[in-house]
Amino acid sequence: MTKKLYNEDPYKTTCMARVVSIEGNNVVVDQTVLFAFSGGQATDKGTIGGIQVKEAKDGDQIVYTLEQTPTFKQGDTVEIVVDAQNRDILRRLHSAAHLVAWLFEQKTGVTETIGSNVDNTKARLDYLHPTPITPLLPELQQKTNEFNNKGHQVKRYLGEDGKTLWWECEQIKMPCSGTHVRNTSEIGNIILKRKNIGKGKERIEVLLA
Repeated sequence: MTKKLYNEDPYKTTCMARVVSIEGNNVVVDQTVLFAFSGGQATDKGTIGGIQVKEAKDGDQIVYTLEQTPTFKQGDTVEIVVDAQNRDILRRLHSAAHLVAWLFEQKTGVTETIGSNVDNTKARLDYLHPTPITPLLPELQQKTNEFNNKGHQVKRYLGEDGKTLWWECEQIKMPCSGTHVRNTSEIGNIILKRKNIGKGKERIEVLLA
């Protein structure tokens, strides 16, 4: 099992790890700070043993696919380094997306997304909605930015079942396995855009201002 250090500290961007197995360009390590795609959040940019990570498959054991055949061997100790600036963007956007989702729910009563994603350009939230959501966005954007700038504490913790990770901020609570800020003031202001993705389907795009 790969120990996911980013669940304990989403600000940690380096660690040493033992190579558990190598198969071609695929590598498994005993512990890691490099987030693997999960919960709609993109895989971190970074390196293992100085080699760029191309993609990662999440699970009890994370399998990292490197851009080239590793020069290190099974049993070696290697350094894992995360692109800190990219991680910061992902943290901010993911937390912002949760806040937008909650405020959208308060405004419309729509509780479920039909899709979501967070990468280093934007976060997106997809909903079933009968009319264009454009008129809702100015107020939603303003309320999100006001909430962010008040500096609310963000908590992440393991649930009583020992498996589910929770994201909590004031009265908002959601299950989430991604990386997040510790305080909403770190997010800064956001910009919301609307995109039509089909009849009766609406997308909110969340961007950092």
